[in-house]
Amino acid sequence: MGISVLYVRISSLDGKTDRQRVNEKEFDRVIEDKCSGSVPIFEREGGRQLKKWIDEGVICSISIWQIDRGGRDLRDILNFIHYTTERKIPIHFISQGLKTIDENGEENPISKMVISILGVVAEMERKLIRERQREGIELAKLKGKFLGRIKGTTEDPLTFLSKKRNKHAMDLLRKGYKNIEVSRITGLHPQTVSKVKGMI
Repeated sequence: MGISVLYVRISSLDGKTDRQRVNEKEFDRVIEDKCSGSVPIFEREGGRQLKKWIDEGVICSISIWQIDRGGRDLRDILNFIHYTTERKIPIHFISQGLKTIDENGEENPISKMVISILGVVAEMERKLIRERQREGIELAKLKGKFLGRIKGTTEDPLTFLSKKRNKHAMDLLRKGYKNIEVSRITGLHPQTVSKVKGMI
């Protein structure tokens, strides 16, 4: 029969999970990730557990509040859907009322089209978030609060902070995680974590 899984993701921009956990008692397991939507789902801590269960064949269905919880990159979203569809595991995007596989076990073409469109919207939202970050950096520069390029790196600050793991580290640091904890979670070298912290 398999287990039903509710997948939840929050980032530093939306720290509450109440909305995503509606009727969570209906599911056998709940997996939660705290990271940026720019990180591909199977590269997240909870996402790796989800993939492990998928590969072991123990999951019968996956429910997610909405598409951007799965990711904000269209390619990542479609790769995730393709991976689960190949294994006949339906994904239910709760708030949008979409299912990737219908009751007959067939891929739902209408849902696939709508998901692609909403995936593009999620990607656009991600670009807007990055634009706001860029504007925030520029504003900090004008106020004299931004230190600029860190000594010992050839990258400009925006490129450095836009890297997936560095962005994840920044989110964790802002939540109050210690450098060593962030290093362990993200896999970044402690010196890199220190550089990220110096740029917040």
